[in-house]
Amino acid sequence: MKYIGLLAIIPFVGMFLGPILHNSSTPFILGMPFILGWIVVWILVASATMALIYWLDPVRRAGDAEGDAR
Repeated sequence: MKYIGLLAIIPFVGMFLGPILHNSSTPFILGMPFILGWIVVWILVASATMALIYWLDPVRRAGDAEGDAR
């Protein structure tokens, strides 16, 4: 649990490395050009990753347990 913050690197790498490697506009994702669809998908992945980081955060769990004890 010490390296939980490293999960935040995943969306960064996906969002910025993907368009560099797959720079084309001909394939479509849900009717959007590939680059736009790629970024939209990674925005959703980033939100899910941040939610996962929040739920796995030991400081948040300690605060929840402290609040229950009152």
